[in-house]
Parts: sequence; C-alpha cells; structure tokens
Amino acid sequence: MDDPVVSTLVTLRDYVRYATSRFTEAKVFLGHGTAAALDEAVALVLAAVHLPFDLPGGYFEGHLTIPERERILGLIERRISERKPLAYLTHEAVFAGLSFYVDERVLVPRSPLAEWIEVGFAPWLDPDVVTDVLDLCTGSGCIAIASALAFPEASVDAVDISQDALAVADINIHRHQVGDQVRTIESDLYKALADQRYDLIVSNPPYVSEAEWLALPAEFHAEPRLGLESGEEGLDCVHRILQGSARHLKPLGVLVVEVGSAAGALIKAYPDIPFFWLDFERGGDGVFLLTADKVRAIFPES
Repeated sequence: MDDPVVSTLVTLRDYVRYATSRFTEAKVFLGHGTAAALDEAVALVLAAVHLPFDLPGGYFEGHLTIPERERILGLIERRISERKPLAYLTHEAVFAGLSFYVDERVLVPRSPLAEWIEVGFAPWLDPDVVTDVLDLCTGSGCIAIASALAFPEASVDAVDISQDALAVADINIHRHQVGDQVRTIESDLYKALADQRYDLIVSNPPYVSEAEWLALPAEFHAEPRLGLESGEEGLDCVHRILQGSARHLKPLGVLVVEVGSAAGALIKAYPDIPFFWLDFERGGDGVFLLTADKVRAIFPES
C-alpha cells in the first residue's frame, strides 16, 4: 500500500469525490453518456467494481479492497492520459436502459433515439403490427437490439459497411439473446438489401462535417472517423439514405434519421421537404421523421 491515495481513500464515496476532482482539474471532455464530472466519476467507480447504477446510497460508505482501489485509480489515470471515452476503458455503455459491449471499432452509444424506440415511435407506428425494421449504420447494434425488444414481432436487419462494427454488433446480439430477431448485414446502406421493404427505417448515420470533425476534442477522435464524418456539410450519407428510402419503405412505413448538428444544412438542402423534428423529454435534438408518402413525393422509387 505504498500509494498514499490508496491508503487514504477507502470508500466508494471517497473515490467518486477524488475522480470528480481529477476530471475537473484535467478538463476531460464529457459527451459520451455523461454531462458532468460527477456523473463521469460515478460511472467509472461503479463500473470498476461491477456495481449497478441504481446502487442504494448506503453502499457508497462501503470500504473497498486494495485491488479495487488500485483498479479505480488505474481507470482514472487512463481516462485522463489517453483521453478515450470511458466506455472504451470499461467496454460497456448503456442505451435504452440496456448494457452494450463497446470498443474502438464502434461509436459509443449515446443517441437520443433511445427515448422514441422505448415507446415504439407511437403514434406513427403500432408496435403490435411492425414486422420489419431496418437499422442503417448499426455500429454496436444498440438501435437494432433495442428495436427488436420494442417490436417483439419484428425481424430487424442491422446494416453496416464496417465488418469490425458488425463483429461488435454480433457480440451484443448474443448478449441480449435476440439472434432469432436480429441479423447483421454487411452493406453500403441499401446495396445488399435487394427489394426488401420495412415498416421502420431508423438510422444514426455519420453526420459531422469534415471541418467540425477536425475541431472535435480528443475523445471523439478516439472513435472511428467512419462513424462520424460525412463530407463537407456532414450530409453525404444522409443524402443517400433519403434518396434510397422510398424503395425500401412499406406504404405505411416511416423513416427516422438522426442528423444532429447537420440539421440546418439539411433543411437548407431540402427546403420543400416537411421534416417532422422529434422532441425529447430527456434531452436531444436533430432527429427527423418522414412518413413513406412524404418520402415518395420527393424521392420517387428508382
């Protein structure tokens, strides 16, 4: 016990306080699931000792073993020195209340889409009659898997151009035991889907402009650029999703796409499209919904 920190700090609460101070001092960037240094500290400490987020408050006075203290300190130092999102250090992220394995092959799940998946995109869809869902740019598979649980009668195609990303998605499909509902498909958007049609096409595609990507904090540069950057205005991938969606939507289907900071550029590019922008009670913006009839009015099937 040569480290004075290890000998001085003994409880969960001690390490949460210490991590909060270190993160604040080091000015680590937050934006991969937490919004404050305290939240990041709690997430790190609990993950390090394999405890749940809903831990009763009394547990924070519990004493940690020496190996547990050393493990927490190691993660704190790595979070500061490597500037990687915490999820890459713990290999875990939460989306729609579910735990997902993540590593540097995929983006860290953080989309506000979780809120709408949990309610089945009502009133635009009836979860009881949805039978086919497409998740474009699936990454870790979090949207596809959460959709499978929200639409229990649906088959879900989880599409990505990256074999590495699909390998992570397969880990999560196995973890959540939804292999009977979700299949991974290597494809450049719709190219490998033939004429398959869906009740719901949902996507969190790359939508960061090249200039914006270059200016992002180091934590974002730890993520795969393929999942973030998409051309001069951030719309290269979104253009293609829109242009091919009519061919793959059922007559009463809906298209839901997160475009984040590219929302303004999208509206400027398509001034005649009546995008419906979803609201979020838990925070978030930049997600549009279009019904199949609106899509076909602008982008006839090719």
